[in-house]
Amino acid sequence: MLKHRGFPGRYPSSDYQFVIRRANPRGVTPLTRRERFKDRKPMDRRVDTAFLKALWDHFGTEPFERGNLDAGRLSWLFGREVLPYGDDFDPESYEALLVIDEQAARAAFPDAFEEDDWA
Repeated sequence: MLKHRGFPGRYPSSDYQFVIRRANPRGVTPLTRRERFKDRKPMDRRVDTAFLKALWDHFGTEPFERGNLDAGRLSWLFGREVLPYGDDFDPESYEALLVIDEQAARAAFPDAFEEDDWA
């Protein structure tokens, strides 16, 4: 499992994690599209924005390997702002390639692309 060095481990001063420490010995948690309802808590929306900003700052428009990125956090963006890259995508692989859909990401999370600090 690739560890993304320099990627933030969690949302500042919270228990919302962005990465995992080690591979799950019982199997890889699959990436699934989680439905985001309009009544989500403001904190959940801030964390999603911060995670997308971290992805954008770290990878930009380049494809990236899932590696140690948290499956739960990715699943909130998967299928909309973060898309599978390539035809052989395996949602249960740490080596799966993903890419940010810049247009969808900017539309859904405009704050993630502002130059100001989000924290």
